[in-house]
Amino acid sequence: MSQISNAPQPLFGHRKFWAHRFGPAPFLPMSRQEMETLGWDSCDIILVTGDAYIDHPSFGMALIGRLLEAQGFRVGIICQPDWNSAVDFKKLGKPNLFYGVTAGNMDSMVNRYTSDRKIRSDDAYTANAEPNKRPDRAVTVYAQRCREAAPGTPVIIGSIEASLRRIAHYDYWSDKVRRSVLPDSKADILVFGNAERAIVEIAHRLAKGEKVSEIRDLRGTAFMVPSGWVPSEVWDAVDSSEVDTPGPVGHHPDPYAMEPQGNAATPCADGAQPIRLVSRTERLAAIKEKRAHTVIRLPSYERVKEDPVLYAHASRTFHLESNPGNARALVQAHGERDVWLNPPPFPLSTEEFDAVYELPYARRQHPAYGEAKIPAWEMIRFSVNIMRGCFGGCTFCSITEHEGRVIQSRSEDSIIREIEEMRDKTPGFTGIVSDLGGPTANMYRLKCKDEKIESSCRRLSCVYPDICEHMGTDHNPLISLYRRARSIKGVKKVLVSSGLRYDLAVRSPDYIKELVTHHVGGYLKIAPEHTEEGPLSKMMKPGMGAYDRFKQLFDRFSREAGKEQYLIPYFIAAHPGTTDEDMMNLALWLKKNNFRLDQVQTFLPTPMALATTMYHTERNPLRKLSRSSEHVGTVRNGTQRKLHKAFLRYHDPNNWPLLREALKAMGRADLIGNGKKQLIPAWQPAGTCGQPPKGGQIQKAVPGPRSGQRPLRQPSKPLATRVRPATRKG
Repeated sequence: MSQISNAPQPLFGHRKFWAHRFGPAPFLPMSRQEMETLGWDSCDIILVTGDAYIDHPSFGMALIGRLLEAQGFRVGIICQPDWNSAVDFKKLGKPNLFYGVTAGNMDSMVNRYTSDRKIRSDDAYTANAEPNKRPDRAVTVYAQRCREAAPGTPVIIGSIEASLRRIAHYDYWSDKVRRSVLPDSKADILVFGNAERAIVEIAHRLAKGEKVSEIRDLRGTAFMVPSGWVPSEVWDAVDSSEVDTPGPVGHHPDPYAMEPQGNAATPCADGAQPIRLVSRTERLAAIKEKRAHTVIRLPSYERVKEDPVLYAHASRTFHLESNPGNARALVQAHGERDVWLNPPPFPLSTEEFDAVYELPYARRQHPAYGEAKIPAWEMIRFSVNIMRGCFGGCTFCSITEHEGRVIQSRSEDSIIREIEEMRDKTPGFTGIVSDLGGPTANMYRLKCKDEKIESSCRRLSCVYPDICEHMGTDHNPLISLYRRARSIKGVKKVLVSSGLRYDLAVRSPDYIKELVTHHVGGYLKIAPEHTEEGPLSKMMKPGMGAYDRFKQLFDRFSREAGKEQYLIPYFIAAHPGTTDEDMMNLALWLKKNNFRLDQVQTFLPTPMALATTMYHTERNPLRKLSRSSEHVGTVRNGTQRKLHKAFLRYHDPNNWPLLREALKAMGRADLIGNGKKQLIPAWQPAGTCGQPPKGGQIQKAVPGPRSGQRPLRQPSKPLATRVRPATRKG
């Protein structure tokens, strides 16, 4: 291998494997009995997952399984196996080609533990929400058991858990820097991001007899290699300290500017060689060719685990090399071997995306679960995913590291067909589409105005500190989709439940009007995350001015539609860069605007996120780093984290003693009292915080505090309630 592919390979361009003659299975088999019913003597590929099996494209094992089935392979699934031995990993026999291992739709540590490192009492991806059905760091454990079950069989790991651990990373749960998941799992290949192209290519190449150790040229893959290995002699290694950094983003050069082409000149009369003018096109081609054969060497695992500045530098470099259009390969030493990361995968085309989502999914849970309820499925069973990716770049979010910044959108026709299929085939459909959305509901079909500019961009966000002048913000395609969706026969209501980016929405008042008039079920989720500039700058989130403009339009169009509707804002406590004063000011804003948050979210440092880097290193990777660069304050102490949560729930009497103590220490005792502009009262209700109840009965003005927001849990009531309808204008 001399060069990594620089052009996307057609996802469905391979000749189908011979087993395609069996046709699609009603469900991918989870037992030998199901295999025998299908007429199979073996599986070509076995997928191992920490989730219950739901045959729907919103669940990774089903999407990858059906995609591989469409390529002609026989695919079996082992769900939530007993990891204490290899027995469960043998129940479908030995796969002919490879094991594919995933922790599931969520990182197993995020799935199992709260932001306070407490074990959750349930699991949304398990039948009847039963807890403890997967191990900690499930990818590593499952991969090791696959090795035991079938020695010599290739093991391919993937999913968000593997993606977020592909290099050395800070691990919040052990409070240390851990090495890449590759050496711990002993997997042959790690596929990251949008893995469809890579996994399909791996399957076909293994089927043709190619050794897994020879597959080294696929985008979106990582693997272990000997120290100093490069694909060929034409490759150069560059130390990460030499990588340029993004400064202020000005006007991009016109990619269509015409420049005179230099001609090969003849020697001068005196024999001197004249200067040849090299065109911009030639220069760019030479640079592109050189980049295609360049790998950036990150500081080793051994160095970053001991040096926070080097860790922050490695994190910054990693994120700068995330654009598929210009990203270079990365390598990081782990002892005597290297972890090699090829550039990120190319996004799927609209046609490919449509085809993946229109494979023959049963669109229900596997019959083996009977009448058991799987909360994650109950939440999304009547929703439709319309896009992937997010160009917001929020530092606390893992979407960028996993799905990428380039938006991948399905066609309107494909989405409509899925709604019709859901109407006709999904049990329990009552005419309500619960969500048309994705990671961000209103990024559908938004993209850079020019592909050449997009492929050369190295910004960490397209919308911070302001929306890039090259970013398209036309919401008309989404308006068209909404109108067509709600006109489908048998559809009564189409809701938008995914969070939306309000700073983009205000660019299109017509979109807000359409949304508010037809697609809000009384409440709409948005995520300002904070009100203060300090934490917002570390989150890469817009200021509250954009929120105010959106709220003004939201309220106006709600009134015009004759509807009483409210915004549900999400806020994060204890984010890096947040002070006690910041949280106090946020609490005052909440009270002024009559918000009483039911559930609150405390910052959870997920692997490889930029905010996690801030938390671990107390440095700011959004800027060029040095030993003397900006210090970022972090909230680590349990008492202080509790205080920041308490400010978000200032209305809870159980939090008042802690808040009184803190306000006095901050010199803000003036905020204690019964005045309209004061935050908390000086008195304590009976039955709270150890106070004796009146008449033996506990009296609470509001519910007691709850843990941080749990992923993929649909609350039974709004996440934010109001004392009364908002009267504030603007």
